[in-house]
Amino acid sequence: MDRKSLEQEKREEGASLVEYALLVALIAVVCIAAISFLGGAVSEKFSTVGSAID
Repeated sequence: MDRKSLEQEKREEGASLVEYALLVALIAVVCIAAISFLGGAVSEKFSTVGSAID
């Protein structure tokens, strides 16, 4: 491979890494939002089940 091809390949690898990092960050934000949105309801259900077991 010549020098330009190697440089292009490195840029593409860097772009892929950034895309994956953004995807992971987006998934994390969605998970955090879902947990905070549903957290109260889930906690209430666990309390209800715990009370029923006792």
